[in-house]
Amino acid sequence: MPTQVDDIWPALPQSAWSETCITLQLWMQIVGKVRLALMPAINHTWAVTLYPSIHGVSTSIMPYGTRTLQIDFDFRDHVLRLETSEGRCKTIPLQPTTVASFYEKVKAALDALDTPVRIWPVPVEVSDPIPFERDHIHQAYDPECARRFWTILLQTTRVFTIFRARYIGKVSPVHLFWGALDLACTRFSGRIAPEHPGVPGLPDRITRDAYSHEVSSCGFWPGAPGIPPFFYSYAYPEPPGYRECSIAPVQAAFDTKLGEFVLPYEAMRLSADPDSTLLEFIETTYDAAARCGHWDRRALEAATKTVAP
Repeated sequence: MPTQVDDIWPALPQSAWSETCITLQLWMQIVGKVRLALMPAINHTWAVTLYPSIHGVSTSIMPYGTRTLQIDFDFRDHVLRLETSEGRCKTIPLQPTTVASFYEKVKAALDALDTPVRIWPVPVEVSDPIPFERDHIHQAYDPECARRFWTILLQTTRVFTIFRARYIGKVSPVHLFWGALDLACTRFSGRIAPEHPGVPGLPDRITRDAYSHEVSSCGFWPGAPGIPPFFYSYAYPEPPGYRECSIAPVQAAFDTKLGEFVLPYEAMRLSADPDSTLLEFIETTYDAAARCGHWDRRALEAATKTVAP
């Protein structure tokens, strides 16, 4: 069993990780769009998300007529695995490969499994998107960085699940949104929210479905060039006084540019008790949203809180 902080919450320096992160985001959008094409719509786009698994990141099962398809990024063996319910399987090595080449390989694997899927071949939630079939720029893949990213997703899912279990109101799964590559968990107050003004790079209908009701959402974002990974928490609509609330730990603060509370990943992982530090952050920011927004907490919160083992 791991005993060192680097085994449980590994370092993920942007200087080493950023290029692999960009490529993985685009690869995961290709796979995510397959899920989008096959799954029936579920409110708040919950049908299209990906999920951390014991191997890496998975679509989980997707219907294909009366058959079932699943696609997994395996960050232990470093392959993309496409499998059907009748036992047929295709694998694609995860290694430095252009987005264009990866896209063609995924299409070919789907065709070979008799599960062809047509997707809109343009990335979302990225600046200056390049259609997948023309992206010969992004091709970085560092296996160790990918393994560390997956480890962080697993550990974050573990802690977020404790947080999720403390709520008896409507709450999302812990899931990975492949557009921005962030792992999120969202609590709902039950009240309808005002129409969302929109998010750059996303159709308004998707954003307004996601934020149709009042939320307090927390998540992990793996960063971008020049921006280290961090945990976040925000409320929509943002209630009066929310951003002025005192939260914990001391390393966390409200980022006015992002419009959310932020806790740097590195500060959390190097704290004396990383699990407790992360739980403290997501609990106190939720508390700020619920207090300032006058949520019916007696009806929404569990009478006794689940504690970490």
